[in-house]
Amino acid sequence: MEENMRDVDAGSEAGGEDALVGNVNKLMVTPPGYTGVPRKGHLVFDACFESGNLGRVDYISEFEFDLFIRPDTCNPRFRVWFNFTVENVRETQRVIFNIVNFSKTKSLYRDGMSPVVKSTSRPKWQRLPTKNVYYYRCPDHRRNYVMSFAFCFDREDDVYQFAYCYPYTYTRLQHYLDSLECRNLDYLQREQLGLSVQQRRLDLLTITSPDISPLSSFSYSTCSRAAGLQTVLEV
Repeated sequence: MEENMRDVDAGSEAGGEDALVGNVNKLMVTPPGYTGVPRKGHLVFDACFESGNLGRVDYISEFEFDLFIRPDTCNPRFRVWFNFTVENVRETQRVIFNIVNFSKTKSLYRDGMSPVVKSTSRPKWQRLPTKNVYYYRCPDHRRNYVMSFAFCFDREDDVYQFAYCYPYTYTRLQHYLDSLECRNLDYLQREQLGLSVQQRRLDLLTITSPDISPLSSFSYSTCSRAAGLQTVLEV
């Protein structure tokens, strides 16, 4: 396992931002040139899960890491969403994470919004204090906008998860639609329009009064942008 982690870690230093072709997978980040046994505080990053997004991690110092997010599936020009986990932390370890390749010049982070975090022992999402979040143009990264946030880990056995905002996955949507369908509601009809290029179900929801013809009702096509689809509204 140690050998595998080192192999993945070595690969994280190669290539530039344009080479982000996949999410990091249990990536242990150690100081450059370190060859000893991995220890607590050598952070392990992971984004290989549904709605995860983190393509590269650069070690800046023991307390600071540059994070590169992958572009949106449908438009490689946009890089906004991030969602990743961190483990193998040291108690009271303080870090600064820099999301260095945001594509938007305007962000709600400039108006008081902050990322969300949860952990295995505290599974409810919470927003980071706004005083620990900074959004600015950075000369060290082609004058791109960078979002930095400071965090202090407090439990060594916890896995921490950070996200742009509250994730809502395709799987969660399907579970919700399944629960609605099981209720046999008179005013709701669910149909399958087809499958996405990733073989995900594409639903059409018709919401109307039982006494009104479906032709005059609202129909919503529901899907997940993460699956490379788009939302359609038909009247």
